[in-house]
Amino acid sequence: MNVSKKNIIYFILIIAFAYLIAGYQLPYYIQKPGGADALNPIIQVKNGFESEGDMHLVTVSGLQATPLQYVWAKITPYNEILPIDQVFPEGTTQNEYMQAQLQVMENSQEAATVVAYQAAGEDITISYNGVYVASVVEGMPAEEKLLIGDRITGIDGKEIQESEQLVSYVEDKKAGETITIDFERKNQKMSTDIILKAFEAIDNKVGIGISLVTDRSVAVEPEIEFSSGNIGGPSAGLMFSLEIYDQLIEEDLTKGYQIAGTGEIDYDGNVLRIGGIDKKIVAADKEGIDIFFAANENGAIDSNYQVAKQTAEEIGTKMEIVPVDTFAEALKYLENL
Repeated sequence: MNVSKKNIIYFILIIAFAYLIAGYQLPYYIQKPGGADALNPIIQVKNGFESEGDMHLVTVSGLQATPLQYVWAKITPYNEILPIDQVFPEGTTQNEYMQAQLQVMENSQEAATVVAYQAAGEDITISYNGVYVASVVEGMPAEEKLLIGDRITGIDGKEIQESEQLVSYVEDKKAGETITIDFERKNQKMSTDIILKAFEAIDNKVGIGISLVTDRSVAVEPEIEFSSGNIGGPSAGLMFSLEIYDQLIEEDLTKGYQIAGTGEIDYDGNVLRIGGIDKKIVAADKEGIDIFFAANENGAIDSNYQVAKQTAEEIGTKMEIVPVDTFAEALKYLENL
């Protein structure tokens, strides 16, 4: 067999072109429907009760686009293409972003545990260890002074136990004033002075340009274990709380149904808005879910519930879309099935 120089060049060009369209990463990020996994293997309450049906965690899948994936996402329904700097803040690596999202997930699990154990009347003790920096806004005062993962313990000599304390304290200040932040980084105690600045994008509210996660230690009886792996973010909070409660009580809360939903949950049991609700409806429908809870946002026109309902109509699913503002509302709905 004769292999000419021309054939070798063609072969190299073909390989290069294949790599370009299938392997070269563009500055875009694709978000699309993920999965809807049962929570039984993820959450284990010691000696917890079993149910006939299942609660499900619904996810959005994401990846940095290649040219081929970009084109496919353009023609595939419920695939969203975003500039990568809208997903990963400039100056933050994907690894740093993921670590912050895992910390938020841990916080979500704790909030769900508190809500469920209190609702079930089980033993729970909460201790506070300060506030973690989850992200730092580029160009704002905290940049280069605080880093993702720093644990804030005080402000102007006052002890900080919850993120709400720090936010409330700063809100009473004016732009141009200086505050002193006490924090720990890699087990070293540190302190820094930061000048407050007004955020034009959010009605000139005063701040330093960080998002926070409260570092709580929650001790419960019976014990509980989470195995959520590399799933990050706060959006599974509501379903976590329902699964935990279902394992704590003898009654079968699922009544044999396949139940999913999404929504961040706070320590008071309020269900908050999340992103990607349309993609999660598609993922839940593919899994054969019967009931899907979505944040009602007190009846807002563009609420998660309204988008979920519209998406459900578009794909023709028989899944029941249920609006909720609190854990208690979701619980009442299931109890009345």
